[in-house]
Amino acid sequence: MFLRQLAGLLKPTTLTTMIEPLKLVPLTTHWSNVAAAFTNRRWNSSSAVVSLADTKSTIDKVNKQLETGSEGRLFAVVQLCGKQFKITSGDIIVVEGYWPPEGGDRLRLDKVLLAGSKDFSLIGRPLLAPGMVDVQATIIEKTLSHTRTHFRKKRRKQYMRTNFYRTPQTMIRINSIDITRKVSNSGADDGGEERFF
Repeated sequence: MFLRQLAGLLKPTTLTTMIEPLKLVPLTTHWSNVAAAFTNRRWNSSSAVVSLADTKSTIDKVNKQLETGSEGRLFAVVQLCGKQFKITSGDIIVVEGYWPPEGGDRLRLDKVLLAGSKDFSLIGRPLLAPGMVDVQATIIEKTLSHTRTHFRKKRRKQYMRTNFYRTPQTMIRINSIDITRKVSNSGADDGGEERFF
């Protein structure tokens, strides 16, 4: 009865993994021996182990795509002024707050957290290695935002204040996103280059 109710709540794959150890234990044994059947089971979703050969073949496929230029349109997640933006080439992003660069300046965005295409993704921990991904951008315009209202009131105290303010905004066009070098087989970064956070 209990298993039928539980079966309605669980996915079919989860149910089979729960019943499998019970099939190994004969019905005549005591419940104290059932725990031995459950000791070799992993109950999390990361039970699949990826072999080293699969990892190398995946890295080889990614490197082959980068060599032939068949990776397609690239995307990246960059950190800029304390915020993260998911960008592709040709995008226009708006950065709020004061930022020193002037209109027409060309930038290289260095803090890249993630880059990829439709077939693969390169994920940094927390950033990708410096110089691995080249993100070029141009500042289009520096303006002020629309007028916002800041209204304060204390009831029964004859206190009301209304302030209007506009924050500086910078519009940036992403010119290009390029992966400049091959993906390495080891997870370690190059020791010669400087890391920044």
